[in-house]
Order: sequence, then structure tokens, then C-alpha cells
Amino acid sequence: MAIKTIGKHCKGCGVCVTFCPKQVLGLDALGKITIVDETKCITCKQCEMRCPDYAIFIEKK
Repeated sequence: MAIKTIGKHCKGCGVCVTFCPKQVLGLDALGKITIVDETKCITCKQCEMRCPDYAIFIEKK
């Protein structure tokens, strides 16, 4: 499993950060999505499902 983000699509709304139950995600200084700790991800895909800009997705390896 890998978390993929598309920075140019992210508008920095923070929905993914809010819905992540394990605090895997955060916003960087520019207000864009950043992965804080991928090892905590439980693959619930809340971030992927909630992102209104399709800027984040979970990829199976």
C-alpha cells in the first residue's frame, strides 16, 4: 500500500486531514497535503473518498 498525492490538484481544504482516523496526513506550509506518517495508515481510504479534488489515492503494491 502506498499513499499517492497530486499536489497540483490539492486546494488545501483539509478534508482528508480531518477524516483520517490515524493522523497520517497533514498540510504543509503552503497548505497542500502532506503525508506525516504513512506507517500509521490502516487503508480505510477515507482520504481518497472524501477528497473533493481527487488529489489523494491509495495504491496497492
